[in-house]
Amino acid sequence: MQDFTGGGIHALPNRSTRSCGDPAFDERIRELVGDWGADEKTGSLVAEMIMTALKLSKDHASIADLKLFNRSLREMRTASRMFAPYREKRKVVVFGSARTAEGEAEFQAAEQFAARIRDLGYMIITGGGEGIMGAAQRGAGRAASFGLNIRLPFEQKANDTINGDQKLVNFNYFFTRKLNFVKESHAVVLFPGGFGTMDEAFEVLTLMQTGKARILPVIMVDKLHGAYWNTWNSFLAEYLLKLGLISAEDFHLFKVTDSLETAIAEIERFYSNFHSYRWVGDRFVLRMHHPLREESLTKIRVQFADILGANALEQTVQLPEESNEPEIAALPRLVFVPARKNFGRFRQFIDAVNLADQK
Repeated sequence: MQDFTGGGIHALPNRSTRSCGDPAFDERIRELVGDWGADEKTGSLVAEMIMTALKLSKDHASIADLKLFNRSLREMRTASRMFAPYREKRKVVVFGSARTAEGEAEFQAAEQFAARIRDLGYMIITGGGEGIMGAAQRGAGRAASFGLNIRLPFEQKANDTINGDQKLVNFNYFFTRKLNFVKESHAVVLFPGGFGTMDEAFEVLTLMQTGKARILPVIMVDKLHGAYWNTWNSFLAEYLLKLGLISAEDFHLFKVTDSLETAIAEIERFYSNFHSYRWVGDRFVLRMHHPLREESLTKIRVQFADILGANALEQTVQLPEESNEPEIAALPRLVFVPARKNFGRFRQFIDAVNLADQK
């Protein structure tokens, strides 16, 4: 099961040491959680959430704030419960304009992409609306689709493919909806769109660039010979990069293409040997499907000396701190302490691991 905080703070302790301010109440809360049936792994976190809720009443939080917190937690719970049976399935979130008409090339490309990635074993997540979202869900089919719809002031309904399905969730807040898009996905694919598509693009890139979310494939897909994403990419290079607002390595966090074959290959290649990663203290631990040969390790040490620095790159087994993930205990690891936190280079490091040992 993937942890959204795996980008940078996965090593936070599961066992809480928090208090609501009254030791007697702390004990009553822990007893309540135990009586409810929460297991040892999750009980302390459930108790902490109850303590936080009680503290809000002491803080004299406004009704408006309490409604916001309450609805947010309910929405997160509903989405978590919906995704729970599909934790072992890889998922691709598809973004794009709700205004794209059925006959347009971008609509057809989104439909074809979803059908092809579904055939490779992936499920599709969209915002549940029309346009590109409807195209992707039509291509993937109802059984392989999730819809994260948003309630808007004007009339809106889910697309025909996902409407009425148990894998459709309606959100009141954009921020809880956006969190679930990124939290549950193993790849992000963006077709041309408006403000919402731009928002999602920059959201996921910001989270990866700052290490607040896992690095995953992000692909901007256009119609054949389309200029939408190339124009966007040129803006980044001509303004953000030249002004020093981003670094050249940040361009490795995403890929722009007008080819469905390239988009699909990018996702498949990313997971060809790479499985996942997490932080254990200040150590970066990358888990692989198979170990690397010593000559490949030597090449990677030279190629990434800037982020390895004087630190050793070790190929090893599961660390003791990873014992809470027994399902991947057998996977080999690469472990090092990064000399700099440039996540564009981390993406290149993952690419190098995937390409290593290939003939």
